[in-house]
Amino acid sequence: MLDTLAVVNYRSLRRLTVPLGRCTVVTGPNGSGKSSLYRSVRLLADMAGNGAVNALAREGGLASTMWAGPGRKGPVSLKLGFAGEEFGYAVDLGLPQEKNTFFGLDPEIKSEAVWVGPVLRPATLVAERSGRLARVRDDSGQWRTASESLRPYDSMISQVADPREAPELLALRERMRSWRFYDHVRTDSAAPARQPRIGTRTMVLSHDGADLAAAWQTIAEIGDTEALAESVQEAFPGSRVQVSVTDGRFELTLQQPGMLRPLTAAELSDGTLRYLLWVAALLSPRPAELTVLNEPEASLHPELLPALAALITRASEVSQILVVTHAAALVNALREHSEPALVQLAKQDGQTVVQGQGLLDEPPWQWPDRG
Repeated sequence: MLDTLAVVNYRSLRRLTVPLGRCTVVTGPNGSGKSSLYRSVRLLADMAGNGAVNALAREGGLASTMWAGPGRKGPVSLKLGFAGEEFGYAVDLGLPQEKNTFFGLDPEIKSEAVWVGPVLRPATLVAERSGRLARVRDDSGQWRTASESLRPYDSMISQVADPREAPELLALRERMRSWRFYDHVRTDSAAPARQPRIGTRTMVLSHDGADLAAAWQTIAEIGDTEALAESVQEAFPGSRVQVSVTDGRFELTLQQPGMLRPLTAAELSDGTLRYLLWVAALLSPRPAELTVLNEPEASLHPELLPALAALITRASEVSQILVVTHAAALVNALREHSEPALVQLAKQDGQTVVQGQGLLDEPPWQWPDRG
């Protein structure tokens, strides 16, 4: 489980270190930095798949993503990191040094560090990267060079992961790659989830929800069927969700009290379909280490928010959940079901801050040297 998330110089996140819980709710008014915090977690996950540099370039490069307010000193530096009881990771990105290239928007990875435990210390460091050089600490505590030719756009996490020589890096990479993000689940009239589709066993709902029916049937056959039924009843009392199959094509249907026939996914309201998508995502038979939901309340009727809160709370028993929301009703519903860690953001002189958090309230954090 992640205990701490740290960001420096990403958009309005001038300097932010926040604690995370089993279920963490990030909230605040529009423009307070919620989306930036969400994107920073996605960028961290992208490091494991070597996609963070590309993602930053698509945002316009460091010039477009760096903190633009007063107080920035020293070299251009965008820093991202997280830590938990088992592992910690941090990366420092800066301006590209290569000349005569068309890829001037690509930032460079200046340094990376992986450590054991919640806080970076010299004794807990197990791998580090400075420029093109990466080294790892072996079982005897001695440092060994793992690579001398890392490209500035390649992460140590993705490139140095020999299971025999760098098991910690391999373990961390696989954990980061297992993180799931849901922010563009479609419910419009042409949404893939509304169409019958060829179905195979689906342990994890796709990011756009296209395989909803197959994912639902997978849970019904090998997952938590009791939670599946309860989640439907809490939202739509007396209703039943079933999956029909025609020539190998799966289609989700909802039978409601008083209706002469079940409604197909194509006939469901946006809110009803979105709620069923959250059920399939959060009750996955293969829970993620971390699941991040961005504004899950979108399109939902207010009466569905208590059921959504119950669903999120149930899912947090097997997966760490991070919810980014501006809906006070969802926050209140979550607090009625459990005690989520609440991170309330606000803007202060253009900078995102955590309301009520002073320097002494921040989790302990140490950035590695750029070298």
